Amino acid sequence: RRVHGEDISFIVPLMDQYIIPSDLPVCRLECRAAWDNLTEQERLYAHYMSIAAWEGSKIVLVQTSYESPLIFSLLQLVCAGDLTELETASVARGVSSEEFQQFLVFAAAFHGNCGNYKSFGDTKFIPSLPVEKFRLIVESCVGFTSGEHQALINKIWEDVAEPLYSLAPRVRQLGLGSDGVSTYYTPNCSQEDAKFVQGFMDEQKLPGYNTRLFKYGSGESIRYEIRIASASTEAEGLQGTGKFTYKGVEITVIRGDYAPILAKVSAALSAAIPYASNETQKQMLQKYVESFNSGSIAAHKDSQRFWIQDKGPVVETNIGFIETYRDPFGVRGEFEGFVAVVNKVMTAKFGTLVSAAERLLSLLPWPKAFEKDRFLQPDFTSLEVLTFAGSGIPAGINIPNYDEIRQTEGFKNVSLGNVLAARVNEKISFIRDEDQELFQALMPESFEVQVGLHELLGHGSGKLLSRKENGEFNFDRNLVHPITNQPVHSWYEPGETWESKFTTIAPTYEECRAECVGIYLCTDRDVLEIFGHTGDNAADIFYINWLLMARAGLLALEFYTPETRQWRQAHMQARFAILQVMLEAGNGLVRIDESEDGKDLKIVLDRSKIESTGREAVGAFLQKLNVYKATGDSTSGREMYDRYTSVNEKFLALREVVLLHKRPRKVFVQANTVLDNGQVNLVEYEPTPSGLVKSFIARFPVVDEDLIAVWASEKDLQRMQ
Repeated sequence: RRVHGEDISFIVPLMDQYIIPSDLPVCRLECRAAWDNLTEQERLYAHYMSIAAWEGSKIVLVQTSYESPLIFSLLQLVCAGDLTELETASVARGVSSEEFQQFLVFAAAFHGNCGNYKSFGDTKFIPSLPVEKFRLIVESCVGFTSGEHQALINKIWEDVAEPLYSLAPRVRQLGLGSDGVSTYYTPNCSQEDAKFVQGFMDEQKLPGYNTRLFKYGSGESIRYEIRIASASTEAEGLQGTGKFTYKGVEITVIRGDYAPILAKVSAALSAAIPYASNETQKQMLQKYVESFNSGSIAAHKDSQRFWIQDKGPVVETNIGFIETYRDPFGVRGEFEGFVAVVNKVMTAKFGTLVSAAERLLSLLPWPKAFEKDRFLQPDFTSLEVLTFAGSGIPAGINIPNYDEIRQTEGFKNVSLGNVLAARVNEKISFIRDEDQELFQALMPESFEVQVGLHELLGHGSGKLLSRKENGEFNFDRNLVHPITNQPVHSWYEPGETWESKFTTIAPTYEECRAECVGIYLCTDRDVLEIFGHTGDNAADIFYINWLLMARAGLLALEFYTPETRQWRQAHMQARFAILQVMLEAGNGLVRIDESEDGKDLKIVLDRSKIESTGREAVGAFLQKLNVYKATGDSTSGREMYDRYTSVNEKFLALREVVLLHKRPRKVFVQANTVLDNGQVNLVEYEPTPSGLVKSFIARFPVVDEDLIAVWASEKDLQRMQ
């Protein structure tokens, strides 16, 4: 079998891993009730902030793959107009209705993941219809048949058709070097290149969040270019730019990455300033604009300082290069932006949890000296998402990720209520029949408790032991290491950060620590009462939460690539580690039963052992996670974490069963805001693939010249050779 000339016969049995099934679950993010309660000023603020977020999301396309900006541009051109008429024209040219639906499913999945790699798992997906039928749909669109955009469509197709369908081994997943592809780097970059340049960046105190790394030449003529994201392309004006020599190698630092896109982001943010509800919000927006115009991470840090001071806003927002999950080296941030409305009832519960935080922190399994000197009570809100522009939508967020702000100034937690509430009712895999009814009934509420603890006390806990610029330490030098019982011998030096020390494992390691905090504390009856759970219901809640975690650890095998021995998703790698801890605990806490035909698995969790065997085992593991992070001991931390996340032959066999039951991850249809005669209206779309596609057609221009220009400026550097 061939796809666009490429022999893929060797991979046909595995093709279902790389296509999106036609029953892709599409959910609508319900936000009408929250929107209707906003004032006109709040709606205008939300409108311009949403524009900024969506404009910035085009950066994610550039960050994902060589071909993603072109696929986006092609879909906008092809789907502009009436989709029913496009289907009629396509069928008339020989495309079946089923194939047209496959086209829409691919388009919906592409938009839902902001690229052609799954945001949760980082594997590539390709259209399930034949390439020649895809081409017929392209030729049936109005822009092609009218001749208006025919030349542009043909040019895009010429560049995109091959990578659109390619399943060459290296492009099947995101990664660095031979392990995959990543447009945070040029294809000739390796882990060694990233590590070498990181040494230079640490020396220069140059943050990596808003950068990409380009490598030129080979052998002794190698040189590197660090590109800083900014609307400005001027060489002067930002500290740290220029040409340097580091260990005999030339490294140039320049501004202007994604320049035309960030210019539009800044323009939308500037338009939002008059509608901000207070002076703090205005200062936050001004710092965002300064950061995106200049490329200054220092300015973005200031924006986050104002953000955490903006307590209890009706409309909550954040934007920037935030999470490093998809950078194979773990230091470069993916762009995202969100706009949401506060759910006051659920927020009140989270406020009570915040008030109890200091008592709960004292229950965590590490000495007080490994906890922050003072817990900075954060804003913790439940939000109804209006806009979440990025590669995927999480259930909860704890930001900013800047250590120096989190450790001494504070942070915010948000739980995304309408994301948690969006469900597709179906039988849950790997759960016993006797647990199905309780699991279905309590899964949302159990997960709500887990998200609250994970974000507030997981990501919000722990101290980083460090030496200051003046030589002083932020801890007693006689402090005893609780694992070795010897004096602490490692810490963070000036300029070192959590990400720069733990690099590739930092995101998943931290998610594992936060998940462990959640299941460790979820048995506390006071916590459960805050969420309205008492008596037998409370016990059921933490049982389902532990069962949910054990099941997630099994499902995680889908996100492991045996050929490269690489995990493709930070949270799922973390959950696999926790399952291993549960299994290692013994005493009948948990087991995985296989069916006689070997085609199904069931998780059996002894609820009577959770508060004894389970908490003891998770507590011991959690202590190590936290202490190794606190002391900057990446060697011990990596050694332990690698052991718990290695996949042996037994689990490779179980992985085959997990893949038999794989279901596509749901995507979300989001509303648009439209300004009409000074008033902002909310436009919603049906929760179907076509509805999702229509929302993007309405959101972006048919031809986005800025996006195409950014792609064209680096096409020769990013094309796989």
